[in-house]
Amino acid sequence: MAPQGKHIVAAAHASPVFMDKKRTIEKVVALIEQAWKENVKFLVFPETFVPGYPYFIECYPPLTQAPALAKYADESVTVENGGSDMAVIQKACSAYEVAISLGISERVADGYTLFNSQVLIDNTGTILGVHRKLQPTYAERYVWAQGSGATLKTWRVDELDCNVGGLACWEHTMNGARQALIMHDQHIHAGAWPALSTMSGFEQVADAQIEALMKAHALTAQCFVVTASNYVDQDCLDWMEKNLGPQDFVKKGGGWSAVIHPFCSFLAEPHTGAEEKVVKAEIDFDQMGMVKVWVDAKGHYRRPDVLKFEVDETQKWHDDDKVFEQYVPERKTQSTPSGYMFFVQEKRQTIRNENPDIKFGEVGALLGREWKKLSDDERRTYDQKAISDQLRRDAESKKYEQDGSGA
Repeated sequence: MAPQGKHIVAAAHASPVFMDKKRTIEKVVALIEQAWKENVKFLVFPETFVPGYPYFIECYPPLTQAPALAKYADESVTVENGGSDMAVIQKACSAYEVAISLGISERVADGYTLFNSQVLIDNTGTILGVHRKLQPTYAERYVWAQGSGATLKTWRVDELDCNVGGLACWEHTMNGARQALIMHDQHIHAGAWPALSTMSGFEQVADAQIEALMKAHALTAQCFVVTASNYVDQDCLDWMEKNLGPQDFVKKGGGWSAVIHPFCSFLAEPHTGAEEKVVKAEIDFDQMGMVKVWVDAKGHYRRPDVLKFEVDETQKWHDDDKVFEQYVPERKTQSTPSGYMFFVQEKRQTIRNENPDIKFGEVGALLGREWKKLSDDERRTYDQKAISDQLRRDAESKKYEQDGSGA
């Protein structure tokens, strides 16, 4: 059944905390919170946002990179049921009711093999699936293994009433990979990219390449495209120089993020450069029918009698068929964070300052009356502030337990 209705979707045009998984995951949570504030229902992150795209592979000789690659593996993300790497992110998706496509460097749970992956998490916090990039490009082959056709698919996101799939970077040049997503009834495409325009030799062409590939898929798949790029910040450049030496192949800035209509118009104009932004737009699934009248790549425009298409979707890696459990938020002995309690904590001292002679017992009564005056939207804002505060506390607690310190 064709999806219906309108939704706000967005690309996270942002830089990670380079080579720091824990702090980048904290940033992912912050961006999910920001998306919620802007009424976004689906948020796409750049390629390997956690722990960052390894730009050093384009800058230094292979043997020089070896220690950095070992460090990169240590900072890569394991995706498994109940796993610590994803738990905070799942909790944020559930708390803020935002679905995401998150670019990660994925490390298999029982070894050292890495994949360039996109994790799809719905608004309940449930991991729907993981797509592993089929063909790492050029020097990326130092880092990541080849994904299999078993992860070349779309997944149903109930909140959006549609099927979502994605590809990373020049994987979009593989017409067969894009057609595979089309055959899986793709309605929204998550395009994940690094900051290509900062790389030597790509300054004048990278943005044009991304735009061409993203618009081509929007039209040929008749789907909405949300494409997200990171940008290179000074911390990334400083890390490379400190650990690998001077280089002049990657500069600060870059990135190209946008939201594109199936007929190739921009719903959110391209955003570039070293400025963080949630690039958002409203999509209307009711407009897809007009595009399908002209072209339907899975249907009347396919010509299967002339063009044969086949995908090997068999499992190539032992964990390709991993199934994720329905996410259930943790139930603790204490109650769920209360918006009212957050309101009380925020306003109590103000009331005492404004009413120095007020009796202790009267403060609570006055706070109660002020709370009742708030609108439903204002109360909901305090509920989400309380949840956000609890998420930060949980993250700090987890970091303390893992590091053995509060630093």
